[in-house]
Parts: sequence; structure tokens; C-alpha cells
Amino acid sequence: MTTADQTQSTYPARLNIDYVGSGRNRLTTFFRNITAIPIWVVMIALGTTMNAPLVLPALLMIVFRQKYPRWWFDFNLEYQRFSMRVNSYTSLMTDEYPSTDDTQGVHLDIDYPDATQLNRFMPLFKWILLAPHYVALVVLWIILAIVIFLSWVVILFTGKFPQGLHNYIVGVNRWGVRVMAYGFLLTTDQYPPFSLD
Repeated sequence: MTTADQTQSTYPARLNIDYVGSGRNRLTTFFRNITAIPIWVVMIALGTTMNAPLVLPALLMIVFRQKYPRWWFDFNLEYQRFSMRVNSYTSLMTDEYPSTDDTQGVHLDIDYPDATQLNRFMPLFKWILLAPHYVALVVLWIILAIVIFLSWVVILFTGKFPQGLHNYIVGVNRWGVRVMAYGFLLTTDQYPPFSLD
């Protein structure tokens, strides 16, 4: 097992998205930003009502009670899975329209934390410790936008999605999931690696 495989399998937040290389639907790819509008409306509705509730209750429960209720964790995990299915669709990794509950080839797992093992005061400043990740992710996201555009062009002309581009998109999303788990979902005190693997 390589170091990259060990990081992917041992970090408490893991993401993998099934590769669908050939037989891609050129028509829905061409109109992807239009076909995604209904699911974006759902995401915007959830996002505007849920951004603070995802972070603040977990922070307060860990700091003051040193608890992370399972139902709250499950809710956060399912919300992240749904978001990743929408992301997978809009970044052209799949032609399958995002489901609100089926996995659809998006495998996101976050380990349920034992809140008694978490440092109860870390949630107050984890987001500050992530500053180097924010810088790295901004650069990766700029490259990601270019990669998605290139993927769009390649799919339109060939009907295929290059695996290297797929791997990059998954890697950037994996990095983001680890940052989210550490700094905002507060499910781990293990600092996220600077890695796409």
C-alpha cells in the first residue's frame, strides 16, 4: 500500500467518485448548466438556511458538553453527500441527475467522532489553522475551473471523459472534504494532509 493509499484509507474523511469514461451524453453535457438549475435551487435553499446551523451547533456541543449527537452527525454527513452528488453532476463526472438520497457512484464517508477524544477548545480556532489550505484550495479551484471546461470540450467532441481530468477533479474535492471535516464539521482533530490522494 502506497502512502497515498494509506492517507485515503486512514484519514477520517474519505471521498471517491466512480469513473465513467465513455458513452457520455453530449447533449446533456452541452446544456449541463441549464439542466442543473432545479437541483441548484434545492442546494441554494438548503445552503442559505443551513450554513451556520451545520457548524455552530457542533461547535457549541463539543465545547460545552463534549458531545456530538449521532443524529446531528448523520444529518451533516447526508447533507455533504447530497452536495457532493450535485458537485459531481455539475463538474461533468457523471451524466446521472443528482439524487437526494441514492449514492449514485459518489462514495463519501466521514468517521463518527468520539467527542470525548476531541480537544474541546480546538473548534474555536480550527478555521484559523486552515489558512494554508485556503490558499492552496483557491489555486486548485482556479485550475479546477479550467479542467472542467476542458472536460466539457473533450466530452462534446469525443463522448469520453479523460481519466486524468476525472482524477484531478476528485482529488480537489477530496481535499475540500478533509478541510470541511476538520474545520467546519468538527469531526476530527487530525490536521488534513496537503494532498489530492
